[in-house]
Amino acid sequence: MDLRGSIVMVTGASSGIGAACARAFADLGCRLLLVARRGDRLDAVAAEVASRGAEVLPARLDVRDRQAVEAWHRGLPPGWSAIRVLVNNAGLARGVSPLHEGDVVDWDEMVDTNLKGLLYVSRVVVPGMVERGVGHVINIGSIAGHEVYPGGNVYCATKHAVTALGRGMGIDLLGTGVRVSSVDPGMVETEFSLVRFHGDQDRADAVYRGLEALSGDDVADAVVFCATRPAHANVREMVLMPSAQASAVHSHRLPVDD
Repeated sequence: MDLRGSIVMVTGASSGIGAACARAFADLGCRLLLVARRGDRLDAVAAEVASRGAEVLPARLDVRDRQAVEAWHRGLPPGWSAIRVLVNNAGLARGVSPLHEGDVVDWDEMVDTNLKGLLYVSRVVVPGMVERGVGHVINIGSIAGHEVYPGGNVYCATKHAVTALGRGMGIDLLGTGVRVSSVDPGMVETEFSLVRFHGDQDRADAVYRGLEALSGDDVADAVVFCATRPAHANVREMVLMPSAQASAVHSHRLPVDD
């Protein structure tokens, strides 16, 4: 499917998978609505994709804030509201504590971003897709939406919820012309672990030591693959793993000199 000239919205577009998706869709000739919390980082990504020839409209937006999401959508300039593809990418993990020792603030941030943020954005964008009879929602899930691992408790719960929501959306949107896909990666070397470990760089680096993890570009390639299938075909769920990873907790690592 040719998406040239189509409007693609990416949440969490300031870094990692979101920024990679912005670049990938820019290279397809799409018009880009990019939103994220970190305005300075977002502006840098917007400038980069604009340099590739893409028309881009960035906005600093916290998807956890329902009123802000609704106001942003109402305020879209003429010609920018017909969103063809929505990439629900904004999400994060915080901490690896056992549930009985968990930080409630961390829990709230994960639930509010990974689950409620996805719902708030989808709620304002999807009705227009249904009205136009065409659209595609692509949720960025996780292997954590299929498996539960030690220390994953609440994060895994939010990603299992994303999996369930995607399946439910697919049922609800059947026959409307709107497709729903989920791209569910294993280890991706982005800022994910740095965020999870509250800025502990050494601990974050150790997650990927001794193996080649996926990159944001790898995931963006998968997202573009889903988005460009012909209208009669849909990738419902794609689990994308590094070759060195077999499950959430099984990976093959090579010795690394300290």
